[in-house]
Amino acid sequence: MPADLAAKSPSAFEQEVRRIAASPLRLTHPRREFKARGSFVLRCDGCRMPKTYCICQYRTEVSSNAVFWVLMHTEEVNKPTNTARLIGDTLPETRVFPWFRMQPPEALLALLADPAYQPFIIFPDDQPDYLHRVVEFEPARQGQESRRPAFILLDGTWRQARRMFRKSPWLDHLPVLPLRTNQKTDYRLRKPASEQHLCTAEVGIELLKLAGDTHAAGVLQQYFTVFNQGYGAARHQRPTEELTGAMQWLLDYQASASR
Repeated sequence: MPADLAAKSPSAFEQEVRRIAASPLRLTHPRREFKARGSFVLRCDGCRMPKTYCICQYRTEVSSNAVFWVLMHTEEVNKPTNTARLIGDTLPETRVFPWFRMQPPEALLALLADPAYQPFIIFPDDQPDYLHRVVEFEPARQGQESRRPAFILLDGTWRQARRMFRKSPWLDHLPVLPLRTNQKTDYRLRKPASEQHLCTAEVGIELLKLAGDTHAAGVLQQYFTVFNQGYGAARHQRPTEELTGAMQWLLDYQASASR
């Protein structure tokens, strides 16, 4: 797995995450520093991977009619393994907002009021008290794309996401879209409670498929695979010389797009 010695600058999404991490508002809600395994590794500034396993050269931007708005728990902002970053790296229109229980992000409230978008909160339909808000997603037919689907991802641990959903009354008027898929997780950096518990990037891939954008879903899938492979190699300190199929796919895609 060859490392890219000329790392790219952080994406706009990643830069915003870092602004959130350094914001005075977050500092008034102190959280523990990132002290998990690998917290002292020397990391690439662009992708936050261990420098020897940098994946910056495989970052590939693609457009989509669907957009993602990531509502990120503030304990996630310093985690280099957070996979919402992969969505932001791939889809440059992706927005990220910090979640504070008592102070909703004004920029997100403005987007929710924008008639150009049809927002959906991605959350399971496993409780009866909000079943009246649960909807099915129906892709717009050609010529009827009046509102762009905006998928709101609650980014945190499962426990944090439930708290964000329950403690955000300013989201209570929005439709809830449960993600129904048979896809099993391939995320290798944690052991999920169930194989059906997808990480944030995998949720993004499935939502793009649901919206009919298999092209963008394919690019994000390949980038997620490279990310997974990179962390797997780093954890086992494997050599970095070999190009994987996903890496070659993204390099070929970049070459064809630049012609």
